[in-house]
Amino acid sequence: MAISIETIAQVFSFFKGNQDLLREFSEQAIFKSLPASTTIFLEGDQCSQLAFVLKGEIRVYKASPAGREITLYEIGAGDSCILNASCLLSNTRYPANAFSLVDTEVLLLPARIFRQFLKTYPEIQTFVYSLLSYRLTTIMTLVEEIVFNRLDTRLFDYLLERSEDGIVSRTHQNIANDLGTSREVISRLLKDFQDKETIRCGRNHIEILNYQPGHLQRK
Repeated sequence: MAISIETIAQVFSFFKGNQDLLREFSEQAIFKSLPASTTIFLEGDQCSQLAFVLKGEIRVYKASPAGREITLYEIGAGDSCILNASCLLSNTRYPANAFSLVDTEVLLLPARIFRQFLKTYPEIQTFVYSLLSYRLTTIMTLVEEIVFNRLDTRLFDYLLERSEDGIVSRTHQNIANDLGTSREVISRLLKDFQDKETIRCGRNHIEILNYQPGHLQRK
């Protein structure tokens, strides 16, 4: 499937100022459609391409031998995975897992072309450095939350961040995976919130009571 130059420039704004880069990228990148729940990387996989997300959402996470998971970050349209880029630059294997949360479309740039672009185009350098800076901040925040914040506080903040008009469309297992704990612990904390009339739990969704945009009140 051919993706127009205009579409690429619209999704990845850093291309707009360099028509040569835009043209070369559109010629070299390979389009791929990923249905929801497609495994993109498993820990230890070799990386041969860098994925640029056109649309959709990808979850990057670590898993323990016991099956516990914790989300490192999620990437969406106009983004890429810094771990993917790091593997290509250092010739190492992917250190986490990644899969598509929803139907996702990506442009795959072969490793050789990515390295060449990185040397040739400052726009690609800036994109990668910005990606690195942002993701380092994300991971530092995650570590800080795990080490210093109580889980009920982290869960409470998570519900607010994920809510759309007071509704959080996530299962207990989804939330447990994102917060790096067990489903049983999340279910217990959500029951405590429900007993305090802070939330109402439904099938695969949670309703925040007394919800106000930008503000979550605890009773």
